[in-house]
Amino acid sequence: MYIHLTIIQIVFMPIEQFLTYIRHEKRYSPHTCESYENDLRQFSGYIRETFEMEVTEVKHTQVRDYMIFLLETGMSENSVGRKLSTLRSFYKYLLREEVIDSSPMALIKAPAVPKRLPVFIDDDKMDRLLDSKEFFDDSFPSVRNKVIIETFFGTGMRLAELLHLEDKDVNVYESVVRVLGKGNKERIIPITKQLVNQIEAYIALKNQQNFDNKTDKLFVTDKGKDATRGFVYGIVKSYLTHVTTQDKRSPHVLRHSYATSMLNMGADLNDIKELLGHTSLAATQVYTHNTIEKLKLIYKQAHPKA
Repeated sequence: MYIHLTIIQIVFMPIEQFLTYIRHEKRYSPHTCESYENDLRQFSGYIRETFEMEVTEVKHTQVRDYMIFLLETGMSENSVGRKLSTLRSFYKYLLREEVIDSSPMALIKAPAVPKRLPVFIDDDKMDRLLDSKEFFDDSFPSVRNKVIIETFFGTGMRLAELLHLEDKDVNVYESVVRVLGKGNKERIIPITKQLVNQIEAYIALKNQQNFDNKTDKLFVTDKGKDATRGFVYGIVKSYLTHVTTQDKRSPHVLRHSYATSMLNMGADLNDIKELLGHTSLAATQVYTHNTIEKLKLIYKQAHPKA
């Protein structure tokens, strides 16, 4: 009995195997898996069209050509570096599975990324947004929107982590919330009593809504369906527009704001690392630059010799 495979099936088989591996063995998030898949499809298409090669035949010269192509299209160094990271993981997997003899990524260095300080919102602006009655009312959508922003700013959690939250993840007695982070690593984040009360009031209001279907997810749309990335992103961007003119107005900006505020109030860097769910202290240390820049500004404004 012969098994006939199409050319497309043969081309994408290593990619499909890798995607199955990261979904089921590595248990990467759906969003991460989608990003990996898009990166590999794009790379495979470029390699076949430009060099008439398969991904298993690629050498470092083709990868370097691809990197240059991406940069010439105007893609940022950071985005190119992320795509190269995908390829690095992919070829590491193929090498381990003995599909290839050597990785074409061994001689590839990612383009230098210019250092950028995390964008954040000042505490006084967040106080104006959250403490004023100007922007929120007692309706279900408004109460939910405020709790979403309060949760981001009060916990520093990622967007994917917030979307994964269920009602049961909030422990009102201990004033903590259980978060499932990257790599399915669980962490516990303390929250204020004020936020606990707000979440409790929101859940009670949610239960009063006449939704057709019930869901375990904490945050839902106006129709009671699970909130999506785009839905929550739009909410955050809309409200931050009221208090800032900066270009970046995303959930991640609130994560940066949480970390920066904690650091400015004297929190230990290692503690912030644990609260944010960073695996490396280096990822957390970037927030110290914001503090240094603030001190430089104060020095220039206040010191007579500055």
